[in-house]
Amino acid sequence: MNEFLLEYNNTLSLSVEILAAVTGLVFYNKYKPTAAKYFIYFLVYLSVCDFLNTYVHYIKNDGFLSFLEGSVFTRNFWWTTFYWEIGAILFFAFYYCGILITERFKKIVRYSTYVFLIFSIIYIVLNWDDYFIRFFPVIGVLGAVIIFLCTAFYFFEILNSEKILTFYKSINFYISAAIFIWWLITTPLIFYDIYNSNKDWNFIFLKWQIYLFANITMYLTFTTAWILCEPEAEKEL
Repeated sequence: MNEFLLEYNNTLSLSVEILAAVTGLVFYNKYKPTAAKYFIYFLVYLSVCDFLNTYVHYIKNDGFLSFLEGSVFTRNFWWTTFYWEIGAILFFAFYYCGILITERFKKIVRYSTYVFLIFSIIYIVLNWDDYFIRFFPVIGVLGAVIIFLCTAFYFFEILNSEKILTFYKSINFYISAAIFIWWLITTPLIFYDIYNSNKDWNFIFLKWQIYLFANITMYLTFTTAWILCEPEAEKEL
């Protein structure tokens, strides 16, 4: 199992991610009149960014990016922090501000995201050298808080509206459920990043298993939802 994860972990995660993005594109016309089309764009964005994230494999062993050897770009912490830990959070805040109905909920999400973005920029600037060699747990945790706010507000609105009768047909329900579960599973791992070194391969393999399970579950949920759900009548974002 460990050898399998070492060889195919990234390939499997990227494959199910691309599958979700491609499925969304196939059903693009179905969701074009709704806010869900922006989520399709987002999945394409993630697939491209995750693919670019593999650039580190082409630095070692005289790869075509070997000229980066010894530079701050030898590791991809900086890129993952930029496009995922910050970029993904900004997208979800934008998305939920568009699909939430309660104005008070929208304001809470919007202003919380402003605080998150400003704090993240300041924190990175103050810890610029570390930006290239590790993840920042505080940014990860604050990002998770934004996700939980967004999904909690969405579920609350569903429970207090007639949509509760047809929630199982809603693409936004499956998006919300999937990202809520993903962040719920993976957020605790943030506190153990100090063990993420080549000296503790048992922890590394455990973390890879958890992330792989979480990724497969989330992206297959998106893929299935694109196929089975019905578009919702929503205002344009």
